[in-house]
Amino acid sequence: MRLFDTARQEVVQFDPGPSVTMYTCGITPYDAAHLGHAAVYLTFDVLRRRIADMGHMAECVRNVTDVDDDILRKAREIGVHYLDLAAEEMSRFDADMGALGLLPPHAEPRATSAIPQILSMIGALADTGHAYSSGGAVYFDVSKAPRFGHLSHLSRQEMIALAAERGGNPDDPAKRDPLDFVLWQPSAPDEPSWESRFGPGRPGWHIECSALALRELGATVDLHGGGRDLVFPHHECEAAQSEALSGKPLARHWLHVGLVGLGGTKMSKSLGNLVFVSDLLKSWEPGVVRLALLEHHYRSDWEWDPAGLEVAACRLDNWRRSGRGDSGLAEVRRRLDDDLDTPGALEVIDEAAMTGGVSRAAGLIGVEL
Repeated sequence: MRLFDTARQEVVQFDPGPSVTMYTCGITPYDAAHLGHAAVYLTFDVLRRRIADMGHMAECVRNVTDVDDDILRKAREIGVHYLDLAAEEMSRFDADMGALGLLPPHAEPRATSAIPQILSMIGALADTGHAYSSGGAVYFDVSKAPRFGHLSHLSRQEMIALAAERGGNPDDPAKRDPLDFVLWQPSAPDEPSWESRFGPGRPGWHIECSALALRELGATVDLHGGGRDLVFPHHECEAAQSEALSGKPLARHWLHVGLVGLGGTKMSKSLGNLVFVSDLLKSWEPGVVRLALLEHHYRSDWEWDPAGLEVAACRLDNWRRSGRGDSGLAEVRRRLDDDLDTPGALEVIDEAAMTGGVSRAAGLIGVEL
């Protein structure tokens, strides 16, 4: 199997051992799951299925960011407790992903479950000189991370601009460097707060995943990833702080999924230009939605077009008429092993369905006939 590695910027050999550890960044549960989420988790689902088909076990952990700026802001706006909001949205998310046929993760830990581990990590970073206290918060010192930037391959100015765009605050006067990032921060009066040696407060975003990945899977995971918008700052910062403590790479392989657009702009909760999975499933069966997403290669940015559902429905109907069998299975395996070429795999199954049953080949990409 060969997969594109974000850090190395090339398609490289991925040789899974008997057990493969995978960490994927999950949602911040303050709104319903949209197609951008589905595209990410469907990619990892197909990868897990192929790894299992190869005879290996894939242990997948997908976290839940149930405390951060976004969920606290939304809970405040609608007047509910942030954990009640998280519980409601996670229930909807799990229902949507289950309906699409995604394999459940082996663990789905919440950030709030790891406060002791988070504080232990922050304390260790402070004790080793990788973090400092300033203005009531604790920051990671990027000058102590010589590999900072190795994942995103961005210039310093590009990183500063993206940090400002994606939830950071480069202009924070308490920082020694605009790229230093928050590990621990004071809570506002209406926000959750935990006691710590640094004062009462709550964790920053990036340290949550470092603590959960370490607790659930160890210092180094075989494959780590998520949407491409997480490369910087989230995954770059996560790798820096984790590696500062362990002295080991956080991930042997980094895999990121392209962005889904609508109206010429990336789908995002902040812009409100969303297509929700639950809405599509009211009119289309899950296999149709799944095929409409798999038509696009995972690394591509693409624009959602509802006409793709009609195409997917016809494709699914043709496959079902082919009956049961393993026609095309070997070639589908080869396509998936070529950087998860799902568009190519769909074409193979289309052709195979003309002459034989394709139920096993369709099942390999999670489509039950």
